[in-house]
Amino acid sequence: MRAPALYSAAGTLILTTLAATPSGSTPGGAPGAFPGTAELRGAATAAARAEAAGITFGKCPDAEDLPAAMQCGTVTVPLDYAHPGGKQIKLTVSRVRATHKDPHNSKRKVPRQGSLVYNPGGPGGSGMYFPLMGYLPEWKRLAAAYDLVGYAPRGVGRSAPLSCEDPKHFLKAPSPAPTHPSESYKQERIAEAKAYARGCAKRAGSALRHYNSLNNARDLDVLRAALGEEKLTFMGASYGTYFGALYATLFPSHVRRMVFDAAVNPDPEEVWYRNNLAQSAAFEGRWADFREWVARHDKVYGLGDTAEEVQRSYDKAAAQLAADPAGGKVGPGQLQGAFLTAGYYDDFWPHRAQALSAYLKGDPKPLIEQAGPHPEAAKEAENSSAVYTAVECNDASWPTEWAVWDRDNTRLARVAPFETWDNVWMNLPCAYWQAPRQEPLDVRTGPGELPSTLILAAERDAAAPYEGALELHRRLSGSVLVTERDAGTHGIAGGPNRCVNGYLDAYLLEGRLPVRRAACAAHPEPKPRK
Repeated sequence: MRAPALYSAAGTLILTTLAATPSGSTPGGAPGAFPGTAELRGAATAAARAEAAGITFGKCPDAEDLPAAMQCGTVTVPLDYAHPGGKQIKLTVSRVRATHKDPHNSKRKVPRQGSLVYNPGGPGGSGMYFPLMGYLPEWKRLAAAYDLVGYAPRGVGRSAPLSCEDPKHFLKAPSPAPTHPSESYKQERIAEAKAYARGCAKRAGSALRHYNSLNNARDLDVLRAALGEEKLTFMGASYGTYFGALYATLFPSHVRRMVFDAAVNPDPEEVWYRNNLAQSAAFEGRWADFREWVARHDKVYGLGDTAEEVQRSYDKAAAQLAADPAGGKVGPGQLQGAFLTAGYYDDFWPHRAQALSAYLKGDPKPLIEQAGPHPEAAKEAENSSAVYTAVECNDASWPTEWAVWDRDNTRLARVAPFETWDNVWMNLPCAYWQAPRQEPLDVRTGPGELPSTLILAAERDAAAPYEGALELHRRLSGSVLVTERDAGTHGIAGGPNRCVNGYLDAYLLEGRLPVRRAACAAHPEPKPRK
């Protein structure tokens, strides 16, 4: 499942020589082995070229719809790192220069520490808007010391864009969302998944295989070199933590500081089929958190004073929408999609509860506004979906027999019905994928290979279950894990938790970290509003 990230955005939004191979890893193609030397040499070649060329920043293209304060440029990377002299693609990059202004002392000039590069996850998410975070109070100290740099990874936006179907056909509304689908419905979705996989292969051709996480990590090193940074300071959220971890394994000597926010599980056995099963299970717990919150505020919303009664209110709305879609375009599928975001970010809880309450009282407008499709965003949504699918399908082997998917998810849906089947339909094209699969890299660093890194995690994060943060912590020697207890927002850096932000600022600004682990109390729950 695609995982939106960067709490603050949601709540408001290389070296010229070959990198040394980490100890214990062997170049070659064996399962979980370190990638071959051709790609490593290709990455070093591309980085050397990028370091010499740099990035010419200037006014952002009108197509990016970015404010004048932002600068944009491009960096050139090989499509295929095994052949760095072959076809090249351009990645778009955005930047806001360090302000040097101390938000707590106007007379103090803050020294620049370099570039802070950010990726919001996905796969398929664009970081082009990230530099705007520097205008938010929680980010001003970081914006004073760092150039904030965002970019669109390969395939995303104008960065060699990927597409799998005509965007005009991408947003299908209204649509159903059965929690226990019939056999005939399953067969319809299988046919759609096969058609989508064929569309990806037809539209992208032989380039399709090169949209993967290992290449995203290599691209990141080329970007580092183009920015003129000897070592990388990077923050990745959600999926961004995965290829950030690949980067740390591939290029440990190129790392200055790295933040992994809402870490996904990097275990090669979990990428990506089992990770999605774990995610579906975790969303059931977060859906329960939301329903319990709504029940505690029954006087405001009138949806029931127990989680079970709130579920019945939701089911009633879904049944009514199946019979008569709101505004002709909001059916059960759109309802489920809107409430799924409440599983990512509790900022959405008051809005979603109010919309559901209003709908059941006869006013569908808030629900249509929040859940209705946006045709003007179809091209961007289709592009994001195509990149998500390509990267996850290319990264690892997936079950190719429908019987395996059906068995595993039928069992899971008995205890976690909220998201299980919708997650299946999103990932099912991987069962019929026509491009070669990668063997997932065994993310792991030994003592002294990597500078200390910071992992941030919310204990009840559904999109990136907490076990993923624990696994990454075990695999990256010297890493420090900061946990927000009893909270589930997906991506906690720069959010409302001052404790979390204190650790983040201390690390990025001063290189200071706790010994191994630390915990913060949960940020306050949202307040209800009518």
